[in-house]
Amino acid sequence: KIVYINFVEGKTLEPDHDDQRFIVDAWMAAKFKLNVPKYLVTAAVTVEKLAKGQLKKAILVVPNKPPLTPQDVVGVLQSRGWEATIVKAADSPIPLVDVNPKGILKCVDGRGSDNKAMAGPKMLGGVYGIANCRGIKTAAELGAICREVKAAGHVPSVHGDESGIMGCGFCKLWVTDGFADAGLGIEPPSFTAEEGRDAVKAAGGTIENHYGAHAEKIVYINFISDKTLEPDHGDQRFIVD
Repeated sequence: KIVYINFVEGKTLEPDHDDQRFIVDAWMAAKFKLNVPKYLVTAAVTVEKLAKGQLKKAILVVPNKPPLTPQDVVGVLQSRGWEATIVKAADSPIPLVDVNPKGILKCVDGRGSDNKAMAGPKMLGGVYGIANCRGIKTAAELGAICREVKAAGHVPSVHGDESGIMGCGFCKLWVTDGFADAGLGIEPPSFTAEEGRDAVKAAGGTIENHYGAHAEKIVYINFISDKTLEPDHGDQRFIVD
């Protein structure tokens, strides 16, 4: 009476002769590196022919939180008036490099830095990107995140610039309640930028210092796991892994 198309990896459904359903585990097609759209269309054609066109009803079973796709991000950005395009890794105007465990997990800032370990992953404000999205409030919680980042094989960091530790734009927005009008429910932490810096340093993190003025011309949003891009002060870009 129905076709179940299941996208939940490692899960399946069981047949029932008294309540029959076709069951297609779509994730298996991906596991065996098949052309998934072609496989699913083949499944649809098979059902149409076997049921003589009488069955054209399907339920798609997806993870509780379906993974975000590049197309989703493009739609969100375009709704905000951005121009956004998708390119394959091989066609990236800036070459991708392997994430190096000695590289700092750093801010998306495109300016030059006194730290040259640039092959680490890029997140908003460095470890502040994790802390902010989790809604943490205390410096102790920030320190715990730094230890979590280290356990995951990365070097936690935050940064300032020639103006001081508030030279990180993301940090400044967060600690001064600059996201209040964004409708995202983001609240400032209870610690200052200086206290955040000290907590990161105490947890074994790195404090980098950026120099010069912002001159980013583009934002790179990278979906390739364990890859990143490197900043270039002379050709600035924001980088978000």
